[in-house]
Amino acid sequence: MANESKVKRHVGQQSRRDFLKTSALSAGAVVLAGASLPSAYAAGSDTIKVGVIGCGGRGTGAAKDCLKANPAGVQIWAMGDLFKDRLGRSHAGLSKNFTDKTQFDVPGDRQFTGWDSYKQVIASGVDMIITATPPGFRPMVLKAAIDAGKHVFMEKPVATDPAGIRSIIESSSNAEAKKLAIVAGTQRRHQGRYVETIKRIHDGMIGELVSGQCYWNQGLLWVHKRKPEYSDMEWQVRNWLYFTWLSGDHICEQHVHNIDVVNWAFDSMPSLAYGMGGRAARKSPDCGNIYDHFCIEFEYANKARTISMCRQTDKASHRVGERVVGTKGYTDFRGRIFDHKGNELWKYEGPNTNPYVAEHADLVASIRSGKPLNEGKRVAESTLTAIAGRMSAYTGRAMKLDWALKSSKLDLVPKKLAFGPLEVRPVSKPGKTQLV
Repeated sequence: MANESKVKRHVGQQSRRDFLKTSALSAGAVVLAGASLPSAYAAGSDTIKVGVIGCGGRGTGAAKDCLKANPAGVQIWAMGDLFKDRLGRSHAGLSKNFTDKTQFDVPGDRQFTGWDSYKQVIASGVDMIITATPPGFRPMVLKAAIDAGKHVFMEKPVATDPAGIRSIIESSSNAEAKKLAIVAGTQRRHQGRYVETIKRIHDGMIGELVSGQCYWNQGLLWVHKRKPEYSDMEWQVRNWLYFTWLSGDHICEQHVHNIDVVNWAFDSMPSLAYGMGGRAARKSPDCGNIYDHFCIEFEYANKARTISMCRQTDKASHRVGERVVGTKGYTDFRGRIFDHKGNELWKYEGPNTNPYVAEHADLVASIRSGKPLNEGKRVAESTLTAIAGRMSAYTGRAMKLDWALKSSKLDLVPKKLAFGPLEVRPVSKPGKTQLV
């Protein structure tokens, strides 16, 4: 299958502090899995065999990061994608970068294409998968992997609708029961300055949180134009950023990173979303049915309200980041905390480990230690937060997240996944688009 482009509360039943301690592995010296970690892989082999599902730019990048994080004891074993050309380009690039077969060994009989390629990768003898398909496919891939007893690195966002979120949460619960790891591609959770800043927020350095802001405002992204030979389905999957059923819209696909940080700071998802958005700059049919801007107010359990903004418009000011304000101070997560007079209360002075690499180091370390990380539920909650904001903007109605999680019947992914005709849903219009 095609994969994602990355401009990039609790973990299972661990406490917040336990998770922070575990994540801090990557904030200090880089973990060299297989060299400094205890014993062999639990299944009895020294090597963790990895299958890559979704071989576009993000899937290829995640495979590289996994091998960089774990230069010994991890091997890319199988690869799968919906499209042969994407698989071929990814395989060629990884073969060039990793010539040692103990790291990368994917012969032709372990390269799979087509709609069942994810099942074939999972059944190929792997211990762990990397899933970087378009987000709409992630719930079914995660379910298949956990049902088969595989550890998972799963890119964000993890679904595009409430039905998918419920599936992710169920799979995460099953993973916990089976002692399987799930690490998500919200890499800030594995970045030293974020980990240490959050630790101090939760310890009360800035007091009770009263407000916050988060942003992902940038220019336009790539467009995959339609070719005469493409069916409706093929074109939509190749151009997946621009269809809500595949990407969740850019508030979900991209801005979920920032929303996740605010949820992390509040140690919960919000209770209410109230939003607006639209499609002012995107006029071409190549841009599918997504919006180009959103502004959402989220309300948390303590009645604190935060603002979330995201925009993809050329020739406009860029801003990407997060900020939270408490009764005693504030932080913008750039490694400093201030009181309300502007006095510095704390400064991060730890290492600047690459978080894209660190998340894979932490994942493998947790597997080898026998204490697998499980980030499935919390990334599902952050993804649901973005989905609820989108639903509010699309319909013009306030959205209770508990209703979205438990009662919404929205299920965007087509029941039949096959090449052929597939109607493009109309662009949503507030006041006319119905809440489902």
